[in-house]
Amino acid sequence: MLQPVGAGFRSFPGSETWLNEGDLVVHLEHGLGRFEGLVPLNPASAGEGLAIAYADGKVLVPAADAHLISRYGPASSAQRLDQLGAEGWLQRRAKAIIHIDRLGRRLIGLAAKRQLANAPEISCQSGSLRRFARGFPFKATADQNTAIGAVLKDLASGRPMDRLVCGDVGSGKTEVALRASFAAAMSKFQVAILVPTTVLARQHFETFQARFNGFPVRIALASSLNSASERTTLRSEVARGDIAIVIGTHALLSSNLHFANLGLIVIDEEHRFGVRHKERLKELREGVHVLTLSATPIPRTLQLAMGAVRELSLILTPPEGRHPVETLIVEARSPAIARALRSEKRRRGRSFYVCPRIADLAGIETALGHSAPELKIVQAHAKLPAGELDRVVQEFAKGAYDVLLSTTIVESGLDIPQANTMIVHDSDRLGLAQLYQLRGRVGRSSRQARCFLCLPRGANIAPTARQRLEILTKLDTVGAGFALAEQDMDLRGAGNLFGKEQSGYVTRLGIELFQAMLKRAILAAQNGSRMSAPWAPQLRLSVAAFIPTPYMEDQADRLRIYAKIALGEELARLTAELKDSHGPVPVPLRNLLRLSNLRGRCEALGLESIEAGPRGAAIRVRAHDEALRHQMIKTCMRRVSRAGLACRFDKRTGALIVRRQWPTDEDRLTGVCSLIGILEADGKNQEKRGKVCGHPARDGYAPRVFSRS
Repeated sequence: MLQPVGAGFRSFPGSETWLNEGDLVVHLEHGLGRFEGLVPLNPASAGEGLAIAYADGKVLVPAADAHLISRYGPASSAQRLDQLGAEGWLQRRAKAIIHIDRLGRRLIGLAAKRQLANAPEISCQSGSLRRFARGFPFKATADQNTAIGAVLKDLASGRPMDRLVCGDVGSGKTEVALRASFAAAMSKFQVAILVPTTVLARQHFETFQARFNGFPVRIALASSLNSASERTTLRSEVARGDIAIVIGTHALLSSNLHFANLGLIVIDEEHRFGVRHKERLKELREGVHVLTLSATPIPRTLQLAMGAVRELSLILTPPEGRHPVETLIVEARSPAIARALRSEKRRRGRSFYVCPRIADLAGIETALGHSAPELKIVQAHAKLPAGELDRVVQEFAKGAYDVLLSTTIVESGLDIPQANTMIVHDSDRLGLAQLYQLRGRVGRSSRQARCFLCLPRGANIAPTARQRLEILTKLDTVGAGFALAEQDMDLRGAGNLFGKEQSGYVTRLGIELFQAMLKRAILAAQNGSRMSAPWAPQLRLSVAAFIPTPYMEDQADRLRIYAKIALGEELARLTAELKDSHGPVPVPLRNLLRLSNLRGRCEALGLESIEAGPRGAAIRVRAHDEALRHQMIKTCMRRVSRAGLACRFDKRTGALIVRRQWPTDEDRLTGVCSLIGILEADGKNQEKRGKVCGHPARDGYAPRVFSRS
């Protein structure tokens, strides 16, 4: 079953804050504005709203209407704010709807094609799998076990697996690949494990050899370390099926390498491979299971996982004893760098010193020789012969050197628990994903690790480069890789799902609204319909609905709760959380929670608006045409009358008028809840409660336009 895009999108480490003052936001009706904080609605009444600035004025959005707002991204002078009442935003939105509707149908087509395709049914005896699992030297976390279970289920399904396992550096993604590879190899299928660097290929090779010791599985390494004769022998043995698992770099993608019975491809750090390599992968993966491992999935990979063209597993639970890496921004040549390297040596550890350019390595080594002559330093870079590079890294890992002075060649996969200090020279030259991966080389033990991001002294650093570094210092929780990919989408845009560029229609809407609308398009395509313009029911019940400041004084906390309510979080759980953290829920906040529940029910019924006052309610329905609207109104009137309530249709306003006596806020909320229950009565048993009031649910489902959860 295709899962809606955006599932869990705002529930990862680093994503707790919905909005910060100054962030750009998109309002459903007004377009792109700037959030300026929570302010009182007016001096004469209680309540607060979200102040949004536009090019020619401000809008105050009541807290109860926070669902109309989605975050666009951080403040940026490059983005022009919309004008209130202008047509520009509505035109951009209309064009985006057409594009996203097509995209949703294309995604559905891809998912359907995958569901119809066949792949090897891979499973192995539970006893042998348990024996293999006992070789894991650590206790598997709950997230690891969940990911392993999902992968094994995919392998046995008979349909091609395409699963992204996203977890922080050092969180145990390799163990997921090991279990999947074991299942495939013991089922007589071959496994190809593709990694971006020779260094990582060697490390995986040694890990796999150690874990498969005692099992009848042959493992081979395919990289630039192989001689010509070794490559020839390897190709022959792979073609005959004599080798079960091949671990390698781009050499695995050679057109001269043919597998006898390929069943599984594992791709480690997909973002490191170029377009040409991915085209070759497309040829290899036809009818084959694919497992992708990444701590920082590129935005397009992240979107594909969200759109369920590929499934997603998260490993967010850190291994026991791990500490977040302390990250500092310092000037190059700062005395703090030499002190940090000496300190690491004193505790018998090792350090990485990473420089983006090979030409700068010699100068840095000379400078370190003067400031810390007691350090043993060795260089590693791509111009070294493959064998020499392999020897240098192995000797550093064994403790022959104190500092590995290298280019970004060490970015992926190196696992040296004794190395707990990282220095990154000219860090402004590197991308966010690169910096995150480099920082992940340290902090792989119970020791506190530190990462120093160095900037040239007195240099004019580009604002986006400084922003990347500041983001990294804030992402200091173990397990923040997924949040980093989300931040990367803030900075670069999520891009065209099927193109090469990293900018697309998302720039018109912002990632959150784009994801929400794509979810609508996918669900519409599933039901054979087209996506319509986004809408949300309007509830005007004249009740106080907000979070009182005395109950929750911190604005950031109030914004977080407003976000959770707008995102449709389960209200019973949220109420319990509020009681535990702040005490009994006050009436205005309880009203806000009840309004959120009502809004979802109105969406399912196709009700455009409900206005309620002391003398009753006016209900308007939403329909594709007048005939359907008339049918819906008749059905609503019949149900209301059957419940013994007086009602009539007002042709002038197009509303169904229900007369009641509701003098208080509590009367109105309770009365409207009961009224919605009457309208729902005959639709309880219909699929997704969609076809109620004679109205097919919009786009084939209850359309939570702004649900980002």
